[in-house]
Amino acid sequence: MENTLGLEIIEVVEQAAIASSKWMGKGEKNIADQVAVEAMRERMNKIYMRGRIVIGEGERDEAPMLYIGEEVGICTQPDAKNFCNPDELIEIDIAVDPCEGTNLVAYGQNGSMAVLAISEKGGLFAAPDFYMKKLAAPAPAQGLVDINKSATENLKILSECLNRSIEELVVVVMDRPRHKELIQEIRTAGARVRLISDGDVSAAISCAFGGTNIHALMGIGAAPEGVISAAAMRCLGGHFQGQLIYDPEVVQTGLIGESREGNLARLKEMGINDPDKVYDANELASGETVLFAACGITPGTLMNGVRFFNGGARTQSLVISNQSKTARFVDTIHLFDDPKNLQLH
Repeated sequence: MENTLGLEIIEVVEQAAIASSKWMGKGEKNIADQVAVEAMRERMNKIYMRGRIVIGEGERDEAPMLYIGEEVGICTQPDAKNFCNPDELIEIDIAVDPCEGTNLVAYGQNGSMAVLAISEKGGLFAAPDFYMKKLAAPAPAQGLVDINKSATENLKILSECLNRSIEELVVVVMDRPRHKELIQEIRTAGARVRLISDGDVSAAISCAFGGTNIHALMGIGAAPEGVISAAAMRCLGGHFQGQLIYDPEVVQTGLIGESREGNLARLKEMGINDPDKVYDANELASGETVLFAACGITPGTLMNGVRFFNGGARTQSLVISNQSKTARFVDTIHLFDDPKNLQLH
């Protein structure tokens, strides 16, 4: 899968990032997201594959493109038999977030990126559009920190695993009213808090890379993005756990569904009989082969954002594979005009 799709999925996230970045700072988050979706889908439908969106822009009646269940790839098109034999190709599940951090793009803030994860059919958890309590940490803490432990306990464990004092640890938390007590506990324990307004996929993945000065992600964010984060963290050997949150009172900022009881019923309809189950990275991204790709839209901890020059653009992407056990950073020049007329910077 990596040999077949590795370069092409990089181009998928690059095209989404370039399209969205043209709306950076214009205050139009919906348009920034829409153009990313369109660009991602257009490039995806040129790939020689049979893909199915398991995490996307919403249900079919809510999203015209990249909706959950949509088939993508050249081998899913009406005239597919002119290009390939669909029955010979492995079926692929795809989780996408064409513009992770729409507000970040709209207001010209750091940390937005185009992301996707792929695996063979059934290899990615089809998370409902709920929220998720998350815990991400570096590889040395894998299986030692635990989402059921207090922040104070986990910081002590992290301190020992990383051979750092608690005062040297930095924890990323979404800046939301629901996290008031969590933030206070982290600070009381002695660690430092980096508050973010959006974009916790980047924060989760950064835990697995040395030199980012991010040592943990704690708190509640969107569940679909949790699956994408888990796919990357599984490939990197980092720690990731997620637990679905279905009670609107816990989230405080709105939740799909009108009531706790209604959300529980919806989970049961989806076949989730244990709504309080804690999932680890291997359960959220369980496929034999897992690939993750991201491209910076605005500058971030791991990647630069899209930079335009006269006649072209430069992007920085990241592709991670559990198959080759690699994390590749890809720096790409995109030429929109005749190269003879350009000066590359």
